[in-house]
Amino acid sequence: MKKLSVVIVSYNVRHYLYQCLESLMKALKGIEAEVYVVDNHSRDGSVDFVSKRFPKVNYVESNHNLGFARANNLAIRDSDSEYVLLLNPDTIVCEDTISKMLDFMDQHPKAGAAGVCMLKADGEKAMESRRGVPTPMTAFYKMTGLCRRFPQSRRYGHYYMGYLPWDKPVQIEVISGAFCLLRRQALDQVGLLDEAFFMYGEDIDLSYRLLKGGYENWYVPEVILHYKGESTQKSSFRYVHVFYEAMLIFFRKHYSSSSFWLTIPINVAIYLKASFALLKMQAEKARKALGFFGKRRREPDYLFIGSATAIAQCRNLARRKGLTGEFYVANEKMNPGGHLDLIDGSDTEKRQKYVVYDIDAYSFKAILQLFAEKPMPNVGIGTYDPKTRTIITAEEVLK
Repeated sequence: MKKLSVVIVSYNVRHYLYQCLESLMKALKGIEAEVYVVDNHSRDGSVDFVSKRFPKVNYVESNHNLGFARANNLAIRDSDSEYVLLLNPDTIVCEDTISKMLDFMDQHPKAGAAGVCMLKADGEKAMESRRGVPTPMTAFYKMTGLCRRFPQSRRYGHYYMGYLPWDKPVQIEVISGAFCLLRRQALDQVGLLDEAFFMYGEDIDLSYRLLKGGYENWYVPEVILHYKGESTQKSSFRYVHVFYEAMLIFFRKHYSSSSFWLTIPINVAIYLKASFALLKMQAEKARKALGFFGKRRREPDYLFIGSATAIAQCRNLARRKGLTGEFYVANEKMNPGGHLDLIDGSDTEKRQKYVVYDIDAYSFKAILQLFAEKPMPNVGIGTYDPKTRTIITAEEVLK
């Protein structure tokens, strides 16, 4: 039996998947592990693209979009390991993230699952890193805006558990499916992901069943980057339908026996939220159809940091793509302060800037720690891979 099985479900994000696997392989050094990529019928040649670089990965190419739960379950059933890690393809893990997480699980035998501190593309901590079970009242406070209004409140802010510290391990209730480290023994006891959920809600349901099964769920302050749904078309009607349907499935499954007066407001709120979201999309489509495009989008600026060879390549790429950029030859040893020594963020409040790091000159851990140390308005994480000569940001892929 191996120590760890990593399962990545991918859909039309080949460059982000490639980058995820690049960081993952560095993080798995010295760990007896197996990796599964389940491709949900991508049409961008994802498997062909990444399999040439990562031939030891187990690839499953589905002829249909199986959904998140079913695709993960397929790989979990085929795997054989003490722990299982569910990992999104639009993530970057640090070189020591997984080893530290496994050590934590070994030291906490009651832990059924553990999650990490997820960073957004600007280095800000993602609230989804710690969540509470969306009981009817917790969900009500979230949907009515009370959670956002009182984020530190143990009552109103329980959905994101904003009253908990970020810098030390704490017990939470819901682990995000973007990085969810699971104990195999716990999965055998409570069951795999519920395939009634197509996408969204599966992590909440599984986390809740782990708690009901007597296990603990933990937040551990190890950082990863999560581009947050790069593969999801959040402006689509399908997204709205799937997202709010998942909420209804969860409440019907776990709270159908609750008081009529408790569940009805939640169901009404879910339908209203979904309706407003659809109306907003329709209004946006109509506005564009009538020729009202709003303010013209300003192209972002770029700051490239890396080896002399990588910087020369970035100059050529910037010239071909018409990018406005600054170029600095540096590496982690020469300039550990990275972009923090070059910009202060005061000139970026009105225009997006991407700091693009050569991943051969700076480790993934160093890059993420620099952004986490001092998030700046409109300053986003970018990477450059000299092997593929590709720039990746949260907004686009350039090569």
